[in-house]
Amino acid sequence: MTVLIFIVILVGLIVAHELGHFFVAKLSGMRVDEFGIGYPPRLAGWRYGETEYTLNALPFGGFVRIYGEDETATDSPRAFSARPRPLQAITLVAGILMNLLVAYIIISGMLTAGAPRALTPEEALRAPDAALVVASVLPGGPAETAGFAPGDKLLRIEGPSGIGYFNGAAGFSEAVANPVEDDGPRHFIVERNGVEHVITATPAAGVIAGDPDRRALGVSLATVGTLPVPWHEAPIEGAKLTWELTKQTAVGLVQFFGSVFTFSADLAQVSGPVGIAGVVGEAYDQGLTPLFTITALISINLALINLLPIPALDGGRLLFVIIESVIRRPIPTVFVRGVNLAGFAFLILLMVVITASDVFKILS
Repeated sequence: MTVLIFIVILVGLIVAHELGHFFVAKLSGMRVDEFGIGYPPRLAGWRYGETEYTLNALPFGGFVRIYGEDETATDSPRAFSARPRPLQAITLVAGILMNLLVAYIIISGMLTAGAPRALTPEEALRAPDAALVVASVLPGGPAETAGFAPGDKLLRIEGPSGIGYFNGAAGFSEAVANPVEDDGPRHFIVERNGVEHVITATPAAGVIAGDPDRRALGVSLATVGTLPVPWHEAPIEGAKLTWELTKQTAVGLVQFFGSVFTFSADLAQVSGPVGIAGVVGEAYDQGLTPLFTITALISINLALINLLPIPALDGGRLLFVIIESVIRRPIPTVFVRGVNLAGFAFLILLMVVITASDVFKILS
């Protein structure tokens, strides 16, 4: 079931990506020869107008074949290469924008239906399941040493003076900085993946740069809960959240590919198809909200990966269009094909290495 769900999500997002290219190419006056779901060999096909629509045997995505996209075609003014370069650029970017639009729609819909999210103090009073959650852990701080992890739900603190509960992030900071009993270790009860854990940590001074005398653990906190966003506010809040997730994903991708080219990449922190399929399966077991969340994140990743200026990706093709606009002549087709082939080989090699890393993580 996990594999089937992963394939359905992947095919849906890739088809949405290709639909972006398809619609903008049509609107730009380009000749679209084929729109395919899956990859050949072909199972079925039908023609509507000048475009052939095909259903293919390998269910791992889809494609759109625009006349003159991979070579310079001068025999038709409707060829991709014959259209104005701004239209070529918009057509290439359309697939990326479509994936971001899909993520935005999913996120906005989840907010309207009521999905777990960070809450303001006023919203926390109205959310029945509001909880204080660790948002991030300072590297090298007391919290990381003790074993705190992002996503931990803070339940209570236990000590000689009894059991204490937290009145929001401010109450937690106050309990850490000003203990009732002593300056020694505190026993924090947290919930992680539905299981309670006891984490013993000793707050220390010098953790907060702006207040070096204050004892702290080195965690940032957020109040998280399920509270529907009014339908008229959901589009705005959805746009904000989509933008924030896109920024965070972009930073992560830039750092990863930068480490790849400097031969310092930590593949243990990266997941390929096998790892993503596992995450999708876990999300499905937890319910629709986690599954939709993962789908939105995959869609954002798909958009940004395609924007990278790597040959064989939309970003690489967009780079060629920009170069042609500057030099005011087409780049030789032989050169473009060779560079695209090299880029494709690089991506395949990278995918094989990451997939092997996924398998080793599972086996270990």
